[in-house]
Amino acid sequence: MFDPNFIRNIAIIAHIDHGKTTLMDRILELTHSIDERNMREQYLDSMDLEREKGITIKSHPVKVFYTGKDGNEYELNILDTPGHIDFTYEVSRSLAACEGAILLVDATQGVQAQTVTNTYLAMENNLEIIGAINKIDLPTANIDETMLEINDLVGIEADSIIPISAKTGEGVTDLLELIIQKVPSPLSKGNTSDKLKGLIFDAKYDKYKGIIVYCRIFGGKVKKGDKIKLMASNATYEVIEVGIFHPEMIETEDLSAGEIGYIVAGIKDIEQARVGDTITDALNPIEKPLPGYKEVKPMVYAGLYPGLPEYYEELRKALEKLKLNDASLVFTPESSPAMGYGFRVGFLGLLHMDVVKERLQREFELAVILTVPSVIYKAKLRNGEEIEITNPSEFPDEDLIEKVYEPFCKLDIITPPDYMGDLINLAQVEKRGNFSHVSNAGKNRVVLHFEIPLADLIFDFFDKMKAISKGYASMDYEITGYKESNLVKLEILINREKVDALSYVVHDSQSYTLARKLVDKLRDLIPRHQFEIPIQAYCKGKIIARSTIKALRKDVLQKCYGGDVTRKMKLLEKQKEGKKRMREIGKVNIPQEAFLALLKVNEDEE
Repeated sequence: MFDPNFIRNIAIIAHIDHGKTTLMDRILELTHSIDERNMREQYLDSMDLEREKGITIKSHPVKVFYTGKDGNEYELNILDTPGHIDFTYEVSRSLAACEGAILLVDATQGVQAQTVTNTYLAMENNLEIIGAINKIDLPTANIDETMLEINDLVGIEADSIIPISAKTGEGVTDLLELIIQKVPSPLSKGNTSDKLKGLIFDAKYDKYKGIIVYCRIFGGKVKKGDKIKLMASNATYEVIEVGIFHPEMIETEDLSAGEIGYIVAGIKDIEQARVGDTITDALNPIEKPLPGYKEVKPMVYAGLYPGLPEYYEELRKALEKLKLNDASLVFTPESSPAMGYGFRVGFLGLLHMDVVKERLQREFELAVILTVPSVIYKAKLRNGEEIEITNPSEFPDEDLIEKVYEPFCKLDIITPPDYMGDLINLAQVEKRGNFSHVSNAGKNRVVLHFEIPLADLIFDFFDKMKAISKGYASMDYEITGYKESNLVKLEILINREKVDALSYVVHDSQSYTLARKLVDKLRDLIPRHQFEIPIQAYCKGKIIARSTIKALRKDVLQKCYGGDVTRKMKLLEKQKEGKKRMREIGKVNIPQEAFLALLKVNEDEE
């Protein structure tokens, strides 16, 4: 058992691409936690998806042993957290298991929007925050200015900020020494209980061991053979294995107060092992559970369907396994005449949606179709009833609605002043945002504050912002609530039949523009058939846009080598009659790409 006075539990928080995972690589090397021959870049990013995109998606716990300058050996439990705005929930779970946090800031980019958000999360958890300015080896590094920004925007004093280079290793030893000195031990929070008390902060499914729970032990200890109880579900299990992350999973004799590790207890039911639940001794339980995590509410919904209908059950099982270590994932069964049986899935944002789709394809080898994402709208009906709308096809008829509400966000953009005008234009003119005010964010940097509808933010706002600012601007948003809005339902009719998977809720002022783009895009995506196919956009009781796919025409006169012109006319008339019949009974084959047309309607605008 390791002395809790020499344990330090910390998380690394930063904006995306500021060097968190590279810093972890250097710490693993410095503490000789990995053989040189096994070392690779982005060691903790175990998913191919993380390595390809260069981002961290899952929090990764790791235990290292470091001998300080005072001669004592310290156990450091470090959690490398995601930096993208969609994975803030992952960060909050990691912070609840720690006493300290390293705030990492890129010296070439300065404090970014997500840096500020993650720091406030750490402050809410009463963590000791240590600042680190990374990439000081680069010629464009501006250390003094970045130090002032950290002090201005976040309030960390200069003596708690260390300049480092995660790439070369410069300053990393000084950072470890500062962690030992400043971050309190687990005993500082009064974790001296003899009874077992552990918080589940993550979990993963293993086909041989069942569900493996990652937990932080706040009191008592747990070992192989112990009977444990999961307090939310009241289920009891016998512990088969306990261990630590060093950095791979290594079995140990026990896990004691202050430590972070994993427990295998033959848990098979995914619903039993909830992230945020408390583990206690089944024979000597604690009276009340630890405070868990607030329920995160997805704000973006999309339809998810198997590529082939017979894989519906496999898709359901795959989503359940993903939900195990991604508590923000929400899904309910739904069916569509166009797509068959599938699920309505809730995501935190578009990157989260993209990651879930990729993981289903790679980890579970499932081909899936995603429909157009939409946010949650609310409607007050004339009969007094209030409803939530997660699927555009559920949007009530206009004569039934009294008021419609949509979610709004507080949006902050940190940018150099040169791009202010274009960014304000993007948010106000293109995206229906309201500019609030501008504040200073250090030398040559300003913060623009807006209020903006979430529906306009989730599509291509991030990409356009990066293009306008040449990559320098960063954004962060927070849902503030619902406001009344003039929204209408736009429906697409293909061959005079409504396709519910292509329904869309849009602001009345944008309905015609979007309808025109959409019918033209669908005309290019749907292949020609033997009969003419009208594509119509229907809104507020009338057709507001139309495009037509011309029929494929077989040359019926090919074998007509002569004779009177009436013979040719007779053949053409016969063909025309046949075309009419085909149009009446013909089914249109709609390819998968057509259902993603709404995501692509703005691609050809430039």
